[in-house]
Amino acid sequence: MDRDISNAGRDSVTTITQHAAGMFCWSQLGTKDPEGAKKFYAQLFGWTFDDAMIDGQGFTLVKKAGKTIGGLYGLMKDQRDRGVEPNWEGYIAVEDADQIVAQVKKNGGQILMGPIDIADHGRMAVCQDPTTATFSLWQAKRQIGAELVNEIDTMCWNELITDDAAKAGAFYRKLFGWTEEKMPLPERAYTVFKNNGAQAAGMMQATPEMRLTHPYWLTYFAVADCDKGVAKAQQLGGRTMLKPTDIPNIGRFSVLTDPQGATFEAVATSRLFGFHDDIVVRVRPDGDAASVVDMRSKSRNGKGDRGVNADRIRAFVVALRRG
Repeated sequence: MDRDISNAGRDSVTTITQHAAGMFCWSQLGTKDPEGAKKFYAQLFGWTFDDAMIDGQGFTLVKKAGKTIGGLYGLMKDQRDRGVEPNWEGYIAVEDADQIVAQVKKNGGQILMGPIDIADHGRMAVCQDPTTATFSLWQAKRQIGAELVNEIDTMCWNELITDDAAKAGAFYRKLFGWTEEKMPLPERAYTVFKNNGAQAAGMMQATPEMRLTHPYWLTYFAVADCDKGVAKAQQLGGRTMLKPTDIPNIGRFSVLTDPQGATFEAVATSRLFGFHDDIVVRVRPDGDAASVVDMRSKSRNGKGDRGVNADRIRAFVVALRRG
């Protein structure tokens, strides 16, 4: 993706003008109470919102620093009737949604919706991989996707939790041309998907203690201060699933749910060796804290590796399991 990194750093904003095909480009919240969700996230993350009607349906653009970073909408009646709970959804950029949909079917996946045009904004589809994890596709037209990622209060990582990493990995390799980098962790393995050498997403094989009810993709967000964020979330009606906890030489983390029940990830940040390290904790949809971390580092000039540091991941998981 094209970025302006002439003044990159913690206090700078890196504007995205295009997402590369095969990279996550968008996140959006489906909720039972859009107004309540907007009030919560506005006060917690400083987000602003632009309400609109798209093809007769209400939809809200989520913004940070004047840039669009995601979407928010009220779950429709058929979704609520099917038991869909509030959740964050991740979208992957593609050049041709119809072609990718054909490949999803060919490689054992299913199409849950689309492809359909969203006015003149883009073309989308909702898909399910062979392990039943759901993900969405976005073929950009007027709307490229998120204009900011990997910044404080924006999407910073996406991760698949599955009961069959071998089957899922083969599917996504064929679908997007991703390659895999294995990161050994205590009692399990973590996979980093790469897209033309760039880190695109993560994958973890579920273990019995995780009590996986179904495979799923998770969306991660970054914040600046763990304790302040948790305190504010609680004041606003959020619930702490995992209290703020120190990880030696890394940072501080917590796990929360919003008042409507959607889970999201608290992020502690620390400055180490001249890098900005984002430590992200994710939570299972059923509310159980899960033990994995993703760390992406950005150097002060914005050109550093955002890669996963295996030693720090191991330290994180060990500390989390002890907690």
